[in-house]
Amino acid sequence: MDMEVFEAILKRRSVRSYLPDPIPQEKVNRILEAGRLSPSAMNRQPWHFVVVTDPEKRKELAHGKFGGMLKEAPLVIVGCGDREASPKWYKVDTAIALQTMVIAATGEGLGTCWVGSFDEARVKGVLKIPERYEVVSLLAVGYPREGFNVTGAITSVLRNKKKIGEIVSYEEYGNSPRT
Repeated sequence: MDMEVFEAILKRRSVRSYLPDPIPQEKVNRILEAGRLSPSAMNRQPWHFVVVTDPEKRKELAHGKFGGMLKEAPLVIVGCGDREASPKWYKVDTAIALQTMVIAATGEGLGTCWVGSFDEARVKGVLKIPERYEVVSLLAVGYPREGFNVTGAITSVLRNKKKIGEIVSYEEYGNSPRT
């Protein structure tokens, strides 16, 4: 990785506009390896990731209300959770692996956007995903297009990150964070 983990966490943002440049396979492999190494309940690893680079398939995946950037991103990773392998934890475990991939992608100098707006039946049909899997999320990945991102700017103004004191309590709910 090209940067420290915490630096990647600080730099991570939702990218909604991408350059068409393909991502070198070595970077894709490191991102997928980061997901593979993620923790899961009882080490069941109830995930499967479908890597999509084909422009026509990406276009088919982009039919959700907020999924338009999937057409533009040169790489889409579809995170699927295996209901049979881990009936109680497949969604959480798959989400953990996808978030690990987000941080890894940021460390590789790439932008990502977690996309939860999709037609699951359509995605499963296009990608021939077996019934026992549930599509948990789609991850757009690519080199961020530089320039003004209106949606991102509006979102960052309207939804600043909460202060640590608003989201953390010590020992009991409502106890102020330590300084």
